[in-house]
Amino acid sequence: MLEDKTFAGKVVVITGAGAGVGRAVATLFARRGAKLGLISRDAEALDDLAEELRAGGAEQAATASLDVSDASAVFAAADLFARELGPIDVWVNDAMLTVFSTVSDMAPEEFRRVTEVTYLGVVHGSMAALRHMREQAHGQIINIGSALAYRGIPLQSAYCGSKHAIRGFTASLRAELEHDRSPVLVSILELPAMNTPQFDWARTHRAHQPKPMGAIYQPEAAAEAVLRAARTGAREYWVGTSTLMTIVGNMIAPEFMDWFLARTAVSGQDRRRLVQAERRDNLIKPITDLHRAHGSFDAEARPRAFVYPGAATRAAIVASGAAIFFVLGVLAAPRAKRRPG
Repeated sequence: MLEDKTFAGKVVVITGAGAGVGRAVATLFARRGAKLGLISRDAEALDDLAEELRAGGAEQAATASLDVSDASAVFAAADLFARELGPIDVWVNDAMLTVFSTVSDMAPEEFRRVTEVTYLGVVHGSMAALRHMREQAHGQIINIGSALAYRGIPLQSAYCGSKHAIRGFTASLRAELEHDRSPVLVSILELPAMNTPQFDWARTHRAHQPKPMGAIYQPEAAAEAVLRAARTGAREYWVGTSTLMTIVGNMIAPEFMDWFLARTAVSGQDRRRLVQAERRDNLIKPITDLHRAHGSFDAEARPRAFVYPGAATRAAIVASGAAIFFVLGVLAAPRAKRRPG
């Protein structure tokens, strides 16, 4: 693929930029000439990433080490980036945490922590971006969602609940902006299982090391979808065929999904390796040495993913379903009996 400078001079802010999808997104935007505002809890990981991006040709890369659950810190970072880099054109909300656990084994504090970062972090980032984008009358907010925003699975209730909340928040925000005839755009991307370090550093109460559920994709596949959303301004993309199947399956047969996931998704998220006593997790503090784009599943992760426009795909499914039910209704309707003359 030929490199281009589609976003030359544009300012792109990314939360959760130190690792995984956020790091892949930062790398891709840097190659397209963007000026980057990078947010993560780990200052050392951010500095390493910024240096790497500058060496790769990034025009500018500024950093802000903070926890996105701290709204005032996120607002201050937005002000800093606007002063140092210029008006914010794109804001990508990607920061997340998760805990692999049943609800009964999870502490309320753990549930709250996941929610504050994964959900409220998106709210805080969106609020910070809006303060600037409304004033400058342009910009785009891109929220990183998940197929699990449509279908919750066992062992990730806090994460699934947060992703469901992000989808509802995004829809509300979009409707408000449309009411105000604001030029600010809001997009959401629903991702499949990604090969990121989250499975190496997420807290778990399971006996076995966690792993992704279903087909696994490389973070660069998600980054390409983010770049596409930034180019088109589309309201929603479903990334990966597994995301499409999860969302459609839940639309058509939620009871079957309950049954299927109850029987496959618990053991399906367990690796063969047992959790070691010295396993570290990033729920409260970051783990610097594990900050990287890829996780431990390179051998099975897919490098590319089909990207489906969410609204168009949903409309096609609804229309097809309506047509099928209409035809079945016509075929099943009793024939009118002729009355004697």
